[in-house]
Amino acid sequence: MGGTTHQYTCPLCECMCGLDIKVEDDAVTLIRGNKDDVWSKGYLCPKGSALGHLHHDPDRLRAPMVRDGETWREVSWDEAFRRCEELAHPIIERDGPTAFTAFVGNPAGHSWSLSRYLSQMIGPSGMPHIYSAGTVDQWPKNVTSILLYGNQWLIPVPDVVRTDYWLLMGGNPHASGGSLLARPDVLGEIEKIQGRGGKVVVVDPRRTKTADVADEWIGIQPGTDAAWLLAIINVLFEEERVTLGHLGELVEDVEAVRELCRDFTPESVASLTRVPAETTRRIAREISAASAASIYGRIGLCNQEFGTLASWLVDVLAIVTGNFDRPGCLMFPNPVPFPMSWMASTKANGLPQFGRWRSRVRGAPEVLGQVPASCLAEEIATPGPGQIKGLVCVAANPVISVPDSARLDAALPQLECFIALDNYLNETTRHAHVILPGPSPLETPHFDELLWGFATHSAGKWSDAVFPLPADRLDEWETLIRLGQVLAGRRNADTDVAAIDDAWFSVLCQAKGLDPAAILPLYDHGGPARMIDWSIRVGPFGDGYGANAGGLTLADFEAAPNGIDVGPAIPRAADAVCTPDGKIHLAPEYLVADVPRLRARLDNGVDGLVLVSRRHLRSKNTWLHNVRVLVKGKDRCTLLVHPEDASRIGLTDGGVAKISSEAGSLVAPVEVSDEMLPGVVSLPHGWGHDKEGARLSVAREHAGVNNNLLAPGDFVDAISGNAAVNGIPVEVVPA
Repeated sequence: MGGTTHQYTCPLCECMCGLDIKVEDDAVTLIRGNKDDVWSKGYLCPKGSALGHLHHDPDRLRAPMVRDGETWREVSWDEAFRRCEELAHPIIERDGPTAFTAFVGNPAGHSWSLSRYLSQMIGPSGMPHIYSAGTVDQWPKNVTSILLYGNQWLIPVPDVVRTDYWLLMGGNPHASGGSLLARPDVLGEIEKIQGRGGKVVVVDPRRTKTADVADEWIGIQPGTDAAWLLAIINVLFEEERVTLGHLGELVEDVEAVRELCRDFTPESVASLTRVPAETTRRIAREISAASAASIYGRIGLCNQEFGTLASWLVDVLAIVTGNFDRPGCLMFPNPVPFPMSWMASTKANGLPQFGRWRSRVRGAPEVLGQVPASCLAEEIATPGPGQIKGLVCVAANPVISVPDSARLDAALPQLECFIALDNYLNETTRHAHVILPGPSPLETPHFDELLWGFATHSAGKWSDAVFPLPADRLDEWETLIRLGQVLAGRRNADTDVAAIDDAWFSVLCQAKGLDPAAILPLYDHGGPARMIDWSIRVGPFGDGYGANAGGLTLADFEAAPNGIDVGPAIPRAADAVCTPDGKIHLAPEYLVADVPRLRARLDNGVDGLVLVSRRHLRSKNTWLHNVRVLVKGKDRCTLLVHPEDASRIGLTDGGVAKISSEAGSLVAPVEVSDEMLPGVVSLPHGWGHDKEGARLSVAREHAGVNNNLLAPGDFVDAISGNAAVNGIPVEVVPA
């Protein structure tokens, strides 16, 4: 048979699966898992197998687009940037850079270019702050990590490869792979845990497919995970099961934790959490008795009203049971490529000061430089000094992905300058004035950086581009540099991309104690490939630019198309923790001060139905719905309802329900299933592809409904600003 086969790494999620991509006559004909890949060993989910469909999608933009009224037209890159100048420069001259902001989506963390060059768009622009998907799905983990460990991206992950007991809370790896956990085939790892005599316990309001393969499912009331974790820790102190193991000299404030959980007995939280006291006590004892336990809390814990407390207590539970910084437990990864996000520390910069400023309209306090994503709509729509007049949207679709999304959809047309970096004319970018597309995932090389900072092994993989980037296209890193200069009030025609790139690379060298004058001549190219080589060489296994004989460089990975795995995670907390005194303080005052809010919640009980979100194996947040092979089959955008609730309300399987909250209402088909905890209903997120003006022909045929129309914008976790899209009070009636 003809054609060629390319090895490539899927860029869609933390699994980082290796692919064999067969190409014939410039077309992808088959994608399979690469059995020789050192990381994924042939595993592949349906999303990765659809990359060829993404590349060939006729709706994907292949040239810059400019909107004239309601009409779109393709233009050259020079004309697109001139239009950006025409729109942006008058705003900058009149209102200054504070009139601009950006919204950054999750794909930025997976991108060859975006993750490494976003700063070169944001920094020169002078915009004071940005919005991101981070305050929708994981800001609590960032808050707890900076307070406990000194860096917001130094996030411990469960070593599922070697654990004997996995408590998995608010995560569904069956649908999402790992999340802030890089490991392929997580369900396969669950089977291996069970095969070696271990146990897996899933805690979730829904009996997910992950729960189906686990040993036990514990249904819990949404938003009460923090109370349940405090009760578990209470049992450990009561029964004298607390141990720090080898971390005894590294951990402070254990007695403060004892006092904090004193009132949270299993009996006192049973009514609120709906977890029987005897179950809570048993789980505490099982964790204590396990030879190696991993405690993992993910998105279901983050995007609830007590998300930061829940995220914090996951780590506290691991630490006080000795299940931290050792094989099979929570561990800090030791990535081959040094993550740029690990460069900051509270040891160097001091403890974070939250609430340094507040949003103009709502008065929401900033947390780690951001306020809730739902604030964006009101900041655009409300006149007055500081009103946002210009927006850059980077690889995001907030009209679907942000709470209270109807308000944002109504606000975006009021912008004087809206520039989008996106490959699609979607529900958000249809409001833009200019769209600057990037290459398809298969038109660039690939080497992950951020994601290896969440990995259970120290490894890396280089992928050559499957298809060459056409000569008339810009890669995203150059687009970001040019756009940063335009937003700084300069002309694109005057931009020296190479000089700016060299300056940025020089800053990175200096940050690691390297002389740029000695390093720059080593390269005959710039761009992301140079930065990847730098991150490998300054990493723990790198050659240190000659300082470590036999150390790794990018050339080693280019010569190893199936990747290089240098081993599992190692205990390294003593070196990784970068707090001012080098200690882990278990009870930061900022977190402790929020516990009374949780304690008050104990008296409120459970009243009425609440809504939670969910994702599907064939979905990726708001996109991939334009790939026919991923959306065919049964309708996945349904309201899951427990049979008891359905009978009480008068709903039937296959019927239609009206769901209402204080934010809005919508109508969705009903799916009656005992996988839901009674009193909890579920709608998937990422749907609602029925907006006029979007060019997503397949997605429109499977539009579904947007569950963020029901999410109140001000329903957030108070101390992180993260959206509480799980646990929304709703009313459900037959439609």
